[in-house]
Amino acid sequence: MTTRAIMVHSLDDARAALAAAGALGRPVTLVSGPGAAAYGGAMWFRRVVELACAEFPEVEATAVLDCADAPGHVLGALRAGVRRVAFDGAPETARKLAEIARAQGAELVTDVFTTFDPRGQHDPVAACRAFLAASS
Repeated sequence: MTTRAIMVHSLDDARAALAAAGALGRPVTLVSGPGAAAYGGAMWFRRVVELACAEFPEVEATAVLDCADAPGHVLGALRAGVRRVAFDGAPETARKLAEIARAQGAELVTDVFTTFDPRGQHDPVAACRAFLAASS
């Protein structure tokens, strides 16, 4: 299954995605940059999502932290309270991590994301809105 998502590198990216989704009256999936668990960390991502969602409480948002193929980052993210983590490592490891995540009320995501990266856009909100509208 392919999910369309907006890539989040910063609070401004998350705000743009949520503003666009709100303008369209639709939910949005926020996904971190590839392997962001390693360079940004779970607590950073969780806080960015919390702050942005607090500004746009009417928007239904799903957030996914990309942990690449690092099972340790998945476990760390779960301990930090991240509810959805992406993992693209070995299938057997993914099955074990999915069990651990489920036991904690979380989800291991193995979906493929078609992402839009708003970085560098002159008007990130309009660009996110166009991306989301195209997926209708």
